[in-house]
Amino acid sequence: MSPDDPLVLFMPSGKRGRFAKGTTVLDAARQLGVYVESVCGGRATCGRCQIEVQEGQFAKHKISSAADHLSAVGPKEARYAEKRTLAAGRRLSCSATIEGDLVIDVPQDTVINAQVVRKDADTRVIERFPAVQLCYVEVEEPDMHKPLGDLDRLKAALQSDWDFGRLEVDAHLLPLVQKILREGKWAVTAAVHQDDETEAARIIALWPGLKNEAYGLACDIGSTTIAMHLVSLLSGRVVASSGASNPQIRFGEDLMSRVSYVMMNPDGREAMTRAVRQEISRLVQKVADEGGIERLDILDSVFVANPIMHHLFLGVDPTELGGAPFALAVSGAVRMKADDLRLKLNPGARTYLLPCIAGHVGADAAAVTLSEGPHRQDRMMLIVDVGTNAEIVLGNRKRVVAASSPTGPAFEGAEISAGQRAAPGAIERVRIDRETLEPRYRVIGCELWSDDPGFAEAVGATGVTGICGSGIIEIIAEMYLSGIISEDGVIDGNLADRSPRIVADGRTFSYVLAETEPRLTITQNDVRAIQLAKAALYAGTRLLMEKQGVETVDVIRFAGAFGSFIDPQFAMVLGLIPDCELDNVSAVGNAAGTGARMALLNRNHRREIEETVRRIEKIETALEPKFQEHFVNAMALPNKVDAFPKLAAQVMLPPRAMQGGDGDGAGDAGRPRRRSREERAARRRRP
Repeated sequence: MSPDDPLVLFMPSGKRGRFAKGTTVLDAARQLGVYVESVCGGRATCGRCQIEVQEGQFAKHKISSAADHLSAVGPKEARYAEKRTLAAGRRLSCSATIEGDLVIDVPQDTVINAQVVRKDADTRVIERFPAVQLCYVEVEEPDMHKPLGDLDRLKAALQSDWDFGRLEVDAHLLPLVQKILREGKWAVTAAVHQDDETEAARIIALWPGLKNEAYGLACDIGSTTIAMHLVSLLSGRVVASSGASNPQIRFGEDLMSRVSYVMMNPDGREAMTRAVRQEISRLVQKVADEGGIERLDILDSVFVANPIMHHLFLGVDPTELGGAPFALAVSGAVRMKADDLRLKLNPGARTYLLPCIAGHVGADAAAVTLSEGPHRQDRMMLIVDVGTNAEIVLGNRKRVVAASSPTGPAFEGAEISAGQRAAPGAIERVRIDRETLEPRYRVIGCELWSDDPGFAEAVGATGVTGICGSGIIEIIAEMYLSGIISEDGVIDGNLADRSPRIVADGRTFSYVLAETEPRLTITQNDVRAIQLAKAALYAGTRLLMEKQGVETVDVIRFAGAFGSFIDPQFAMVLGLIPDCELDNVSAVGNAAGTGARMALLNRNHRREIEETVRRIEKIETALEPKFQEHFVNAMALPNKVDAFPKLAAQVMLPPRAMQGGDGDGAGDAGRPRRRSREERAARRRRP
């Protein structure tokens, strides 16, 4: 491949490569290990290999992508579109050839073994005190001698039977009240919304007779995935849950890439707002169908998101969040009608968004804080939500501090040569024999390890396609524990004489994880990408610990779907988190979704988090002079300076190296050069 060949980036996997003009998109995908389904063998008859071109300037990737960078529609595609259905903007990758730089989106509705979005609700019991309640009343019939209007008599009945004070009504109900009252023979059920005791209660929906169920939505809009729960407002039961990839990933893998896209494309904000709202609307229909209800039965909704997702969902330009002072357009809780967001629920349905803590610590971090409650306990609790932008909260009932750390998409596979998102066929667990350096691994969708009898047959349907986030953490940690990489992250080329798994790769070396097609290797650049990501996270954590005046933490909680599958031991070996008793380190799943459910089912929780957020101290890592020092120290495994005695008591760590080192493993660089490079990296990683 020539450096002048077109550059092609596949989303949402993030894999990229250069290909000669005339190469079919399907062939390019296969060469990169990107899964694009094709049943007909490239004959353009099955239609499974559909792709879309994302147009615009993608500054991070230095790509200007346009639809005419693909070949014109040929006779095969034209015949398929005529006989079958090919949506506008879709192309068949087996027929379309590459003619220029491209960003290609593989639509998830065409992928059978699509990303596994693992964001089920937990089983926590939440005390009910919702903002919406159903109130059955029997209304006095009209009387010639009492000229009070039907609506006024309805209000009077609600105030008398349900102890409401001031009572108002949504305008859309005014033409319907008389018909509904008569249809119900003067017995009706009203949905009354009152979020705050200082506000007037409001009738938002009305049904004839007795209605004994109403529902709400709790939704966590992540930069990578969206998780939604349909919840009964009367019982608190989770009726249905669903998740999907965030379609905005086609505009950029990380948050800053999406801000950049908005800045460089005039319609960028509208396109991303439309994309996320459409996906949320699709999820609403999905959970409604699974729960056996109508969308009209949904009366309340709570959304949480990081600040940029929060703004884009609301239709707000996030450009100000792209640079200091990272100003939010709105930081407090947002209350509005669901119709204003075009969610197509009940016409009177309401929406509540939790407050954002600061410019890069959003409503999702607030929801995690509400769920785990560091402000309600005496122990020093560290909460880490590992994502493209890690959010960190540390504190107890005396004081809570928070920060964000720009880890980037490396932990999700986007910057790793063999990396991919979590999907069937992705390696999620890895172990390396300390003597032979031979690996064994387990993939998503199969309980067998690679050295178990029957493994090859068990993964025959999916194959071994790449390595996802939890596997990436484990392979780097295992390589360190096996002596394959030094504490400075250098792959030891001297081990090539001992194991064929260590192979030369230019001036550095790589480790062969799996002899698949294509071959899965861990390169020196892969190790560096993980070091940069984990150092950014640890440096942010270390700053918070200094602000709290502590050298250790008592409890660590991993939040988020990704955090649920991180092995705490390997995370600590890597130096992703500080030293702690391993028994006190655990995953809390989609805690942001739990916090959203708490706010949905109990309006007192809304007041609690609003007050808590006002008291949380935000530490801006970009302004902290010690961030760079902590970042450089955290590049080492697990850390150049900080000790890990509690980890060492349970895991045999390699001996600490003498001061000095050879940087990238080429054998010609000393510590001054290595430190200079890491300091430059530290500056680049600041938000």
